[in-house]
Amino acid sequence: MAIITLTTDLGLRDYYVASVKAAILKETPDINIIDITHDIPSFDIQKTAFVIKNCYTDFPENTIHIIGVNSEADIEVPHVAIRYNGHYFIGADNGIFSLIFDTNPEKIVELTISQDTDRVTFPTKDVFVKAACHIARGGTLEVIGKPKTELAVKTMFRAVSENNIIKGMAIYIDHYGNIITNITESLFKSFGNGRRFTILFRSEEYEIKTINNSYCSVQEGERVALFSSTGYIEIAINKGNASRLFGVNQGDIIRIEFDD
Repeated sequence: MAIITLTTDLGLRDYYVASVKAAILKETPDINIIDITHDIPSFDIQKTAFVIKNCYTDFPENTIHIIGVNSEADIEVPHVAIRYNGHYFIGADNGIFSLIFDTNPEKIVELTISQDTDRVTFPTKDVFVKAACHIARGGTLEVIGKPKTELAVKTMFRAVSENNIIKGMAIYIDHYGNIITNITESLFKSFGNGRRFTILFRSEEYEIKTINNSYCSVQEGERVALFSSTGYIEIAINKGNASRLFGVNQGDIIRIEFDD
């Protein structure tokens, strides 16, 4: 049975998600629909990319991923379907795919699907669903689009290292208030080279000087830093909300200072 995943900023209060699922089931009743999340902040492609990048490989190959975030098309932002790393991705070419992919996709097409309605405000339902169901039925990308060689590129602030300091930022705050940074384990280890260090955020009052293996390595309510499953350094509180307590939000600076 084919799998279609949904990642959107539609929320769950309105009828939108139900309409998308109904459209899928109308076209391909024998389908497995998986919600990744519908709680993406409106139009936030950076958070969307982080979520998809860290879970899509957990799905079987040939899974079809619909990305319904900031999805309206215009002359400069076409709709695309992509084959990458054994998976299919459908969404707007607004830079999001450059944040998800580490290498060039195997195939890209600009969608040429005609809508059944003149309304253009709900492409997740009216365009992406038609493309996804075509692929789920075994159809090829060439039938629903014209070849495209490049995707729009959006650059994300990368952690930088100089003068015994790594300077990064909080790129994601999860449901528990854990703060995921863009400082990778590999950068930390190669630049730090075993030196003592201090992780600083917001105020020196909240510094951390140790990387632990788990949240429960410290007492309940204590701060902790660890290498998360994403490969980045994460700052948390054991059974607490680090973002709220420390006043750290997405985009805030995180520093690591190493001894000379």
